[in-house]
Amino acid sequence: MKATDIRQTFLKFFESKGHTIVPSSPVIPGDDPTLLFTNAGMNQFKDVFLGFDRRSYTRATTSQKCIRAGGKHNDLDNVGYTARHHTFFEMLGNFSFGDYFKHDAISYAWELLTEVYKLPKDKLWVTVYADDDEAYEIWNKTVGVPTERIVRIGDNKGARYASDNFWMMGDTGPCGPCT
Repeated sequence: MKATDIRQTFLKFFESKGHTIVPSSPVIPGDDPTLLFTNAGMNQFKDVFLGFDRRSYTRATTSQKCIRAGGKHNDLDNVGYTARHHTFFEMLGNFSFGDYFKHDAISYAWELLTEVYKLPKDKLWVTVYADDDEAYEIWNKTVGVPTERIVRIGDNKGARYASDNFWMMGDTGPCGPCT
């Protein structure tokens, strides 16, 4: 499957779930002095997450052009050393602004991966933040992923919430476990 097909399939899938397809914002954000480059799909929704702005929709899906060349999300040091680190990439994202939460987000992800992209269910593993019992239960009881294929990821950098499975927008602000 080509990257274009993956992108279009992703956007159309979430559009079928009531999400508005929102175009990529510029890689050089003109309205956010805290960023040199757009480094994540959520950047254009930052003020929505902070409660400063509202959109006419409560569900969005994007293919955001991103550059990670410094700061919190610095991939520059790993470019050329791993096959998965690049300075420029497109981040596919689906967002809910108070409309749905973990149950639907997890169900959508599983449906997309197994029914749309046709990845074999028995080959997929999932990770959850170590303390996120709710996500663990949804993956296990609702989706049906066996416990031996659900991995709890704890704090890995010597600090609380410093985990690959705990998302933080910055040192302060919106944050939470991810899966």
